[in-house]
Amino acid sequence: MPEPSMPEPSMSAPSTSAPYVHLSATDVLESVAAYGEYGETEIKQLRQSWDGLPVDRFMKGGASYRRRRYSEFQLTDRGLVRAPHGAFRQSLAVNPLHGGVAREFEPVEQEVAESPLLTALVRTLLARLPGSFDSATGGIGIHQIRIVASREAEGLPAPEGIHEDGHHFVAQVLLRRENVEGGVSQVYDREKNPLFRTLLTEPFETVVIDDRRVFHGVSAVEVAEGTPVGVRDMMLVDFFPRRAEQDASDHPESR
Repeated sequence: MPEPSMPEPSMSAPSTSAPYVHLSATDVLESVAAYGEYGETEIKQLRQSWDGLPVDRFMKGGASYRRRRYSEFQLTDRGLVRAPHGAFRQSLAVNPLHGGVAREFEPVEQEVAESPLLTALVRTLLARLPGSFDSATGGIGIHQIRIVASREAEGLPAPEGIHEDGHHFVAQVLLRRENVEGGVSQVYDREKNPLFRTLLTEPFETVVIDDRRVFHGVSAVEVAEGTPVGVRDMMLVDFFPRRAEQDASDHPESR
């Protein structure tokens, strides 16, 4: 697959009045196609990578309905460059349920990390952020998350309830929704008044939020009537400023 020929933007679009953007699957895929030719094979390979996600061992009470991988990257003119693997951290103030713990998730598999389709998707999201972001100094976190619902238990995409993630922007990209009900994405203002809600149904349908201006949440996912198990696969893409010590390690001459 050839590398995208389009120039790499270093800065996303200026801030808009709304603190969130809802992108249809058609909109996302048409934007991705501007960076290269990605057919059903590439899309299928990316979506199938969710089948190998390990159980999130940091869930409270030993719950096993969430599967997860996570890696950090920087977006360059050469594409996504993986950062040294480390723990995913959130403060207790941001995440009272799971914050304050260095959660060491298994990394995104190399084939996924090197996928030109993933790079094109991140570039598409960067261009559609509801605010400004400098990719030259910013970091990008990629979460692959699968929620499994069964007759024995529903799945909670956001067990912490209405929350923030502690980043500048977060993109919520649906990859698969099979044999499930529920899972309504909801956005709230800083007083936690409802602003927007939608049910993501088509692969690559996306909601992008300014995490500094809103809270968000997702309702429970239940297995559909007449089926034993259902899944909801999401890719979360975090956009955040890189740590000073990380920049120094990348550029030792500056120390």
